[in-house]
Amino acid sequence: MQPVLKISKLTALILLASSSVSVSATSEPENKAKASVDANLRYEGVNQENASNDASALTLRTRLNYTSANYHGFSGVVEFEDSRQIAGVSDYNDTVGNGSQYSVIADPESTELDQAFVQYQQGKVIAKVGRQVITLDNHRYVGHVGWRQDRQTFDAATVDYAASENIKISYSYINKRNRIFAQAKDLHSKDHLLNFAYKTPYGQLTAYSYLLEIDEGASNGLDTFGVSFSGHKDKFLYSAQLATQSAESAVSDYSTKYMAIEGGYKFDTVTLKLGAEILASDDAMYGFSTPLATLHKFNGWTDQFLSTPKEGLVDLYASISGKAFGGAWAVVLHDFSADEASTTVDDLGTEINAVYTKKFSKNYSAGIKYAAYSAGDVASGKVDTDKFWLWVGAKF
Repeated sequence: MQPVLKISKLTALILLASSSVSVSATSEPENKAKASVDANLRYEGVNQENASNDASALTLRTRLNYTSANYHGFSGVVEFEDSRQIAGVSDYNDTVGNGSQYSVIADPESTELDQAFVQYQQGKVIAKVGRQVITLDNHRYVGHVGWRQDRQTFDAATVDYAASENIKISYSYINKRNRIFAQAKDLHSKDHLLNFAYKTPYGQLTAYSYLLEIDEGASNGLDTFGVSFSGHKDKFLYSAQLATQSAESAVSDYSTKYMAIEGGYKFDTVTLKLGAEILASDDAMYGFSTPLATLHKFNGWTDQFLSTPKEGLVDLYASISGKAFGGAWAVVLHDFSADEASTTVDDLGTEINAVYTKKFSKNYSAGIKYAAYSAGDVASGKVDTDKFWLWVGAKF
């Protein structure tokens, strides 16, 4: 209990210090150095119908950021991130070797350098070199996995070019993936990310090429090429996406596809959406993969499909969302099935998700979230799973 007490005192001092920094910074010009703190205290509980014990975790994530002033186009960012177990609530499999008898909650204790990059901006060009957050489009292929306490960043060089108000081009070369499992499972890589976005009167058209390879001395390329379109007209929402993927390794080669379509309508108080997402399979042997994505955002919040089944995945979903009591709520229903069914796997289950979040003044927020997955075919390896979250956050 003593380490928890020390961390709690340290966090309180940091919050106080950052609060005073942010107050003084508001009355100064924009081109000034800034310090900030972002803290998130969260409880997560997991119940699964398997041999693993029920899991529970109370963790505090503290993120400290310092952004320098701009000097002749140059600026820099240094950011540290710390995640601690609180009050002894730590009965969970943290994915790095602790609590293997419990269900997984992927929030290991860690203290690490989250970001450290130098940025240069000149006209329509912004270049970054160093450890940085990279997110592209809706996080389906590249994201920061910000839901987890240790978010994902990359050691990379990035160039963004705004050719006009309607055309933007982004390229990144990544040589290390700093993943969500502390430093134990970070991966050296040779990844190329190219994203081209064109804004039309009807929505945004995006073309992309993501060439991924883990730098382990063996061939393991994963190349994805695709195009997407999303926009809105009056109260109607719409999006569509199509991609192809090929993989090459010493073990096997395969190719597959990704397809998604979504439509919605905004009423006065609620928004309804219907959609379908297909992560296709190659002969029921390999499924479409997005290893750099913010995966928790897609295919249900119980995280049953962080890895696409070899039979592929078809996700038919419906959502309703709105505002209530000064906050935002949403309910999402999923129906899962295999893209290429085998003799034993076709039905991949159903899931219901619900969330409510609210901000208090400018600096505080809170939320409650629930997800329940009902398994389908036994041979799929999935089991009934319930997850519950409750959290409070503060930013200064």
